[in-house]
Amino acid sequence: MAAFPPKLQVQLSENKRFQKLKEIFTEKFGESPLFYAYAPGRINLIGEHIDYCGYAVLPMAVEQNILVAVSVNKSPTIELANTNPQYKDFTAATDNIVIDRTKPQWYYYFMCGVKGIQEHFGLTSMAGMRCVVDGTVPPSSGLSSSSALVCCAGLVTLEANQRTLSKVELAEICTRCERYIGTEGGGMDQSISFLAEEGKAKLIEFSPLRATDVKLPAGAVFVVANCCVEMNKAATSHFNTRVAECRLAAKVLAKNRDLDWGRMQRLGEVQAELGASLEDMLALVEEVLRPEPYSREEVCQVLGISQEELESSVLSANTRHVTHFKLRQRAWHVYGEAARVLRFRDVCQSAPDGAIAQLGLLMQQSHTSCRNQYECSCEELDQLVDICLRAGAAGARLTGAGWGGCVVSMVPAEKLGAFLQEVSKSFFEPDARRAALEKQSLFVTKPGGGAAVVLEAFP
Repeated sequence: MAAFPPKLQVQLSENKRFQKLKEIFTEKFGESPLFYAYAPGRINLIGEHIDYCGYAVLPMAVEQNILVAVSVNKSPTIELANTNPQYKDFTAATDNIVIDRTKPQWYYYFMCGVKGIQEHFGLTSMAGMRCVVDGTVPPSSGLSSSSALVCCAGLVTLEANQRTLSKVELAEICTRCERYIGTEGGGMDQSISFLAEEGKAKLIEFSPLRATDVKLPAGAVFVVANCCVEMNKAATSHFNTRVAECRLAAKVLAKNRDLDWGRMQRLGEVQAELGASLEDMLALVEEVLRPEPYSREEVCQVLGISQEELESSVLSANTRHVTHFKLRQRAWHVYGEAARVLRFRDVCQSAPDGAIAQLGLLMQQSHTSCRNQYECSCEELDQLVDICLRAGAAGARLTGAGWGGCVVSMVPAEKLGAFLQEVSKSFFEPDARRAALEKQSLFVTKPGGGAAVVLEAFP
């Protein structure tokens, strides 16, 4: 795997999407783009809500991506436009980038990427840019459209200011800077967006960040189906509440075992400090954490901290209203899901007879845990998973943060046609709104490549 994002050359006359974007850019700004950049969305095959707890995940990039056309100038401004007319234009001064996390508009995600590169290099004077953004990743669908936009913006800013960073460095910077919008993610989305390779899923591990190829079974096809419920994780507190609950669970478990719990932020750190197996950690969760929710007062009493300390050391701005925390359920999901990721990887590597059935069962167990223990599913997702399984999928599960968005199904190749027909008939056709969205909401996908800069090649 190359260490740096590639620079590709494309003849725009042979690529309708690039050609159309150039036309829109030229009409908008009266000049041609200097270069283009893209960053893919992703599906997570297994390993939901565990990257921010320090555990490995197993995603792959999809062919859908964020594509940006860019020109560079000496003005102290960044001008943004979008090919989708529902997203309004935006202009910002390069020396005063402000991101309003109370209003997670599309352009603030772009500015997160800009600000991340600016701060990394300490740029007091940045190149001015004009950018037109085009996206084929369905927004709020759990396919990481927001992180793809952040990553693409980071790559664009890097290129415009003639700086160089490795894929790993870019992934780590974009993980940190997306938190400017208020989402406390763990790095999976940004990592696969940069580290992905055509035809390969990846086991992504953290601290240090590294990616290992995972060979998926040859007889399986992956299908994405959108339940058509949108959930913007930066606009709600669902996501960050789970982060806070996992952080609290880590501290309570650590304190119970006389560890330095004050510095513990992740459930993975507790396991590493104890030198325990994931099975041991599940037993510890059962022993220490009760099934009933903990109130704020009870959490403070267990840890011996004040309400003010709870808010400053654990909670985020949009979770300070939360009054009760489900510690046992969240920790049980995290440790169980971490074990399922490793089993999934091992089955892919050993390729035993019946591998597709084994992987499918792990995906089903993952969805059950997301639904029951992590409570990040929704009625439509559960309905869609059931339909996919009845239609012939070996396994199906929500992918992404949840509370809406997409289901990923692993389908035996010989059942693909019948599967697509049945999902269309049972889920999309009975509902007029879903039926209108079916073309972009039900599709076969394969592992795509990572982010790249693109230059126009002339014949």
